[in-house]
Amino acid sequence: MANKGKIGVSNQVLSIVKKQAKGNATMVDLETQSKVKIILTELRHVSKDKRRTAVMKLGMIGGDQALHALIRTVDNHQEDLIVRGRAALMLGKLKDDRAVLPLIRALQAPGFQTPCHAAQALGKIGDPRAIDALLAFAENSRGKTRDAALQALRQLGCEFAGLQFAQSERERHLISNKYVQHKE
Repeated sequence: MANKGKIGVSNQVLSIVKKQAKGNATMVDLETQSKVKIILTELRHVSKDKRRTAVMKLGMIGGDQALHALIRTVDNHQEDLIVRGRAALMLGKLKDDRAVLPLIRALQAPGFQTPCHAAQALGKIGDPRAIDALLAFAENSRGKTRDAALQALRQLGCEFAGLQFAQSERERHLISNKYVQHKE
């Protein structure tokens, strides 16, 4: 009988602890949502330095709102190139496949940082939809951007055996079919 009383008390305590934990989780969610709203206002700020910092913060916090804001930023052709590059970098950190198509489009962005970070992000996400775009990007790039594309392709399971880049679309197709194998 004494044990039954202790078990009843233990179940009550456990129930109270679970309710408190659930309440704390709700408070944390509200706190995170509040932070995201503040950061989203920073992302619209006139100062590019504030926007550069905001995209990094969004990537660190994560979540759907942050993901969508980062996708909009990487797709925004009017945005500062460093802001777009950092948005691509953070999309790679989030590893959400909803970012694949915007990142593929970002490979064509002017400058160095946005395309390079987009290639790296595509490798981290690991979606095979990026293979053709990364092959084309690697062929038309040099230096660090080409290295980023080749590394991303390796992360996607592509192996290279003496790959030489072609001059035309037709040659690229022939070479990619001959030398690049995607591991299933």
